Amino acid sequence: MLKLIALWGAGLLLSAIAALAVAYWYSLSLPGESFTSPPPPLTDEEHHLAQRLRRHVTAIASEPHNIVHYDALEKSAAYIEAELKALGYEPVSQAYDVNGKSVRNISVEIAPPDAGAATPSLVVGAHYDSYGNAPGANDNGSGSAAVIELARLLKDMPLKDKRLRLVLFVNEEPPYDRTPDMGSYRFAKQLKDNGEKLIGMVSLETIGAFSDQPGTQKYPSPFDLVFPDVANFIALVALPGGRSFLHDFVASFRDHTRIPTIGGTAPDFVDGIGWSDHWAFYMLGYPAIMITDTALFRYPEYHTPADTPDKVDYGKLAHITQGVAATLSDLLR
Repeated sequence: MLKLIALWGAGLLLSAIAALAVAYWYSLSLPGESFTSPPPPLTDEEHHLAQRLRRHVTAIASEPHNIVHYDALEKSAAYIEAELKALGYEPVSQAYDVNGKSVRNISVEIAPPDAGAATPSLVVGAHYDSYGNAPGANDNGSGSAAVIELARLLKDMPLKDKRLRLVLFVNEEPPYDRTPDMGSYRFAKQLKDNGEKLIGMVSLETIGAFSDQPGTQKYPSPFDLVFPDVANFIALVALPGGRSFLHDFVASFRDHTRIPTIGGTAPDFVDGIGWSDHWAFYMLGYPAIMITDTALFRYPEYHTPADTPDKVDYGKLAHITQGVAATLSDLLR
């Protein structure tokens, strides 16, 4: 009897180990190899890109801008629209009222000449509002600036049977996050109501803070047991249902990007995994991922008045923007 109990216990242990191994593989395995060398100096093209990104962040996110700071929110939106128009686009506003104020998402599209209702889309977006009294340079002027520059870099991309939607979302921050008043929820709901097929959605969320010092990176449990404590990487994460899209994106992104990368797929209850605009698309059944520097897990200025344009690493932001542009070109061929 004791031998049977010992065998039964050993079997349970092996089953538990196997289950943990499968869970680890499903959640954290990613295709390709992460870049590990020190990033090379910026090329002339990257230097100019970094300068443009700095200009966008400074214009959009030098002061608090949200419904409480409504004039500044309008100023940021007007800047975004003017920049997109200067690139030759006709920005589309999705306006709606919240607390007696009219707010809007701003979008442009790159599509084949014969695009119609059946043309599948890939959405890339970032929120342009800030939290409370924070200027929001990294959260999320960095992502907003990247979307504007993606519009520049990809403007003449030839497309045959897919469409790219580039969107600047309003009302991502509390108290509107994870509610129907969130700009990305309104946008995703409109796509759903129109029956639009979506390849996937990419949220660019707080992507400009980095450090090479040990101890600068924290994680929600249990990822602190797995990943390094140096904040020199960018993370790419998916909510359930987005794993296949995440893997397609990461495989290309790692080929094109000279910054270390980590990531994986995790449920929404893990802190931080669903804290951005990709959550809205996930809730409406679309594959959705987030690219992030991990925000509060490395950035002390997160959601504070100290989140100012001087805190953003524009060189690395340029690397990320170029990597996303090259990846989108791969995925939309």
